[in-house]
Amino acid sequence: MSIQTDPVIIIGGGLAGLFCALKLAPRPVTILAAAPIGRGASSAWAQAGIAAAVSEGDTMEKHVADTVAAGDGIVDEAIARLMAGEAAARVHDLLGYGVPFDRDLEGRLQVSREAAHSESRIVRVRGDMAGRAIMQALVKTVENTPSIRVIEGYVVEDITTAKGSVTGVIARTEAGRGTQVKLASSTVVIATGGIGHLYAVTTNPSEARGEGIGMAARAGAMMADMEFVQFHPTAINVDKDPAPLATEALRGHGATLINRAGERFMLKIDPDAELAPRDVVARGIDAEVKAGRGAFLDCTEAVGASFAQEFPTVYKYCRDAGIDPVIEPIPVVPAAHYFMGGILTDKDGRTSIDGLWACGECTSTGAHGANRLASNSLLEAVVFSARIAAKIGRGDAKNTGNWSEGSIDRDDLQAEADTPAMTRLRKTMSTSFGVIRDRTGMLDGLRIILELEATNRNAAFRNVLATAKLVAISALRREESRGGHFRTDYPQKRPEWQHRTFLTLADAQASVDELMELA
Repeated sequence: MSIQTDPVIIIGGGLAGLFCALKLAPRPVTILAAAPIGRGASSAWAQAGIAAAVSEGDTMEKHVADTVAAGDGIVDEAIARLMAGEAAARVHDLLGYGVPFDRDLEGRLQVSREAAHSESRIVRVRGDMAGRAIMQALVKTVENTPSIRVIEGYVVEDITTAKGSVTGVIARTEAGRGTQVKLASSTVVIATGGIGHLYAVTTNPSEARGEGIGMAARAGAMMADMEFVQFHPTAINVDKDPAPLATEALRGHGATLINRAGERFMLKIDPDAELAPRDVVARGIDAEVKAGRGAFLDCTEAVGASFAQEFPTVYKYCRDAGIDPVIEPIPVVPAAHYFMGGILTDKDGRTSIDGLWACGECTSTGAHGANRLASNSLLEAVVFSARIAAKIGRGDAKNTGNWSEGSIDRDDLQAEADTPAMTRLRKTMSTSFGVIRDRTGMLDGLRIILELEATNRNAAFRNVLATAKLVAISALRREESRGGHFRTDYPQKRPEWQHRTFLTLADAQASVDELMELA
């Protein structure tokens, strides 16, 4: 087997990137991360867990059926089947890396149920600490793996190509203002996460603003399903950025949604009430909040006095905000949470550019369709990052390459505050491309994106704006409502739109030109 002399470059230090690096060992890998590995990752904030059919009575077929149903007609069933079929093996990998998943008294993995799942299949850690526990275990393992070199504090701005193939990356310190460094490699894996921070209210960290997606698009990669953004129904409404999350497992545990008058408003909207698909619940809460009636998650009977023990993370969030969830309802609001769209990949993580691979939330594999099934996100990240590693191959070389700048001390790294332009973009995305959309509002939002594009030259922000433009054009093109994409001017599903959508940045720009001529 031939071994490349240059290391694999992985962009992103979240679950997908770290898992891919570990599965590649002992092949040389360089991880480039803007924030300390694990710290800027949405996965670390995931509370519920990872979906896997590991309990008695559950099957892969049931998991696939639930995934397809939640995806609202456009899930790639072959991909969903592949993902569900590899779930148990990837959970076993995580156990091997030291993740302390909950077990029952007989030592079997303990599972819980979440919305739109027909069975209990969420493998958890202490109720709501799965994401944090998984990331802690992976970070520790990565730090003890000699073949993995971690470079923190570098924002990758561009992917370089020649004759249609990847040749390396260009990175810069200090969020695009510091020293520029070029690193050559013919194998680059993008694992940069989602786009939640493009929105004013989000559960995602500031690093999740679509830079990797925009970077790939600017390099010419094909994108897919960019109109589908999932809003978590129950972010805790205490004016924090990111908004703390009240895990879906609380509703699976029996918690109810009420308005200020104590009315369970979801009973009138969907027969599954609080356990309806996330997009349905998010719109129900959004309507109550906008009507001034407020929305609250009442856990006082379903959880009550055991709250601190069963859901310690949510309990701490509430107490920090002066709320006692044992005796009072938790104020909630929908928040941008997960992105079903992204860089188009095949079943092995290949993009449309030779040598460029992608995994995790920055991708669109087809596994989620229009609306991700709860806890399939962590599963997708580990399944497809492992498949990339298997295709690239492990090799047997040691990581002997030289890095021109050395890594930055993780204790010196601080999250960048939003610039005025970023603040304006986030407000625009929430207003024009949020839980509820229409053509007039989306065109207004697109104009602001174009204005920001014309007046900003920062390379990293250019990638962010490219992603925002792709979301905008995809949302304008899909003239129906499906999953996470809901339009008041096209409130019904339309059979002719029961398919995935694909576009490049050049396609998006052509649509921009056409729309601006018509406007």
